Amino acid sequence: MGRSSRLFEIIQILRHAPAPVSAGVIAGALEVSKRTVYRDIVTLQVMRVPVEGEAGVGYVLRAGFDLPPLMFTSEEIEAIAVGLSLIGRTGDADLLAAASRVSQKISDVLPDTVDSRIDTSPLYVSHWNEVPPAPVEYRVMRHAIREERKLHLSYADADARNTERTVCPIALIYYVDNVLLAAWCELREGFRHFRVDRMKACRPIDSLFTGEGERLRSQWRNQHALFPAL
Repeated sequence: MGRSSRLFEIIQILRHAPAPVSAGVIAGALEVSKRTVYRDIVTLQVMRVPVEGEAGVGYVLRAGFDLPPLMFTSEEIEAIAVGLSLIGRTGDADLLAAASRVSQKISDVLPDTVDSRIDTSPLYVSHWNEVPPAPVEYRVMRHAIREERKLHLSYADADARNTERTVCPIALIYYVDNVLLAAWCELREGFRHFRVDRMKACRPIDSLFTGEGERLRSQWRNQHALFPAL
């Protein structure tokens, strides 16, 4: 998480807290050290964000502080509501939790009018899907894609043959009935698509492919104009 995003998250935590929040609680929520939180609190205070408190006691956001309102058209609000609801079909619990937080953040800073309410949108999305349970964590794959970190996979193909693969993960493809990991496979020396439900294990390794992710994605998109069929 970048520093600007972390500062925003601290403001959000304090805005919703009914009582002073300790640096330890904030650090735990953001997965950083308390020292980092102390530095961020000072930065917010220098930026004239009315954060009050001290180490060992906790911090509060003085009443009256608010973020500038976001402005969206009615159709943009509907697009956000439908897009966030569709995440429920992916089977990715971490993404669904993130979507809930996004919805709350947007609702917090939108003007409180009927047309700008995400939680009362008249557009509904069925949560039906046939995505098989994943024996591995989607979060591990998403982090590896962002970090350009190689993954080691234990994988069973359609004929139940088990292989061990080292791959450069470049994309996740969410279907209604499955999720695929697109990656450069070192064993096959080419792009391959791995069904997440067939992975026996998926773990990041120390080897990186820094700076190569976008190039590989570009090559993959050129080779696969349409998403690959299951």
